Amino acid sequence: MLKIIKGMKKGSKPEVIEPPPGPNGPSDVTVNHASRSANPNANANPTAAQLTNVKSLAISRTSQTQNSVIEVTPMVKDVPVNERHVLFIKKVNMCSVSFDFSDSLKRVGEKEIKRQNLQELVDLVQTGSSKMNEIMQQEMVNMISVNIFRALPPAAFENTGAIDGDPEEDDVYLEPSWPHLQLVYELLLRYVVSPDTDTKVAKKFIDHSFVLNLLDLFDSEDPREREYLKTILHRVYGKFMVHRPFIRKAINNIFYRFIFETERHPGLGELLEIHGSIINGFAVPMKEEHKLFLLRALIPLHKANFINYYHQQLSYCVTQFVEKDFKLADLVIRGLLKYWPVTNCTKEILFLGELEEVLDATQPAEFQRCMVPLFRRIGRCINSPNFQVAERALFLWNNEHIVDLIGQNREVILPILFEPLEKNIQGHWNQAINGLTGNVRKMFIEMDADLFDECSKRFSEKQAMVDEMLKQRETAWKKLEEIALEAGGDDEVMIT
Repeated sequence: MLKIIKGMKKGSKPEVIEPPPGPNGPSDVTVNHASRSANPNANANPTAAQLTNVKSLAISRTSQTQNSVIEVTPMVKDVPVNERHVLFIKKVNMCSVSFDFSDSLKRVGEKEIKRQNLQELVDLVQTGSSKMNEIMQQEMVNMISVNIFRALPPAAFENTGAIDGDPEEDDVYLEPSWPHLQLVYELLLRYVVSPDTDTKVAKKFIDHSFVLNLLDLFDSEDPREREYLKTILHRVYGKFMVHRPFIRKAINNIFYRFIFETERHPGLGELLEIHGSIINGFAVPMKEEHKLFLLRALIPLHKANFINYYHQQLSYCVTQFVEKDFKLADLVIRGLLKYWPVTNCTKEILFLGELEEVLDATQPAEFQRCMVPLFRRIGRCINSPNFQVAERALFLWNNEHIVDLIGQNREVILPILFEPLEKNIQGHWNQAINGLTGNVRKMFIEMDADLFDECSKRFSEKQAMVDEMLKQRETAWKKLEEIALEAGGDDEVMIT
């Protein structure tokens, strides 16, 4: 079979986060200790109203001015065992003090003491050298909450409707307090993944309100913070099985708010990456709620203008669904066609790349259901005056599986594509597109020469009819001009 171009590669898939090997959590749901009495039977799969209720009942964890005295203390490992718990809590309380990092020369010594204490706490949790009781864990999680759950600065990025930005090159906001925040996030991560952390105890502090606050932080403009949040939330999802339905529901609500309200969220790519790993672990056959998530969230996410900021992760999630259940291919392809960009060439190229990934996992029965509207759209892409769009559409014939599907259904597909291919051969301005079109044309001839000749004959007859109609139209206009001139006498009348 003739290849169009050599060396063509598909877009790389985003990295899959492997689930942590930690123990399974218990089956009961524990809500925030301050709201347990108000809602003792919290649902593991809450509605949107319940999500709001849990959030409203959560303990406020905003940063507050602490009365703790920042002073140099000995390391925990250097004091007697019976004094370590008291010293640990003292260090935690000192780390709860918030500083103003807008002035790098203000309280430099105290900031350094806090940084050193945070680093020591990270080492203690990571090595497991300090066995923490429930009170110590509660104080530590409260300290973490005071540091990270804060009001985020105003968004530096506003939705201007542009898609040409590069998420890797655009200027990004960097959190000035990151030297401390990074250690706090590292401490939380080590606490969650530590084999010494008992989920029965930890779920009292890593509760639903804590998870919702973590999700709120994905709105941060600092990519370093979002990367930590992505890793931590995924580890929480893997270790605390009781939280899994709640986390999926909360992330879905963020997607819905993006689709129907804001169309702006800096952390959408990271959230989709988490969901990509979650989808990868879905059991087959998939539950109906997962299919509804594909239909109501993932597919409508394609309509946003600046989809390039998260398209790679979105494409991976969609492809995972088709690979898990090939019967979803028709639903996905029709969804892509529904939101297909008409005037945005950059976005159209992204759609064509995703379409190839989906078609590569599509079986013949599902392909036949959607091939007519699909190849009508591909035909328009082949004729696109933007040579990159036309080129990407013609690159579909580099995929052997797609070529096999086309070959099996050539009686339907070739009549749809024959005219777009001939128009490119006859008049596309880009020579490279002419060459690629010629190669695709040869492939169809090799598939079925008789069918190709029949389509060529029909095309010639259609062109002859079009030419005849044009001649009749010109003759009619000439007659009208003559009648107008005769009616106008000496006045010159010209009808165009």
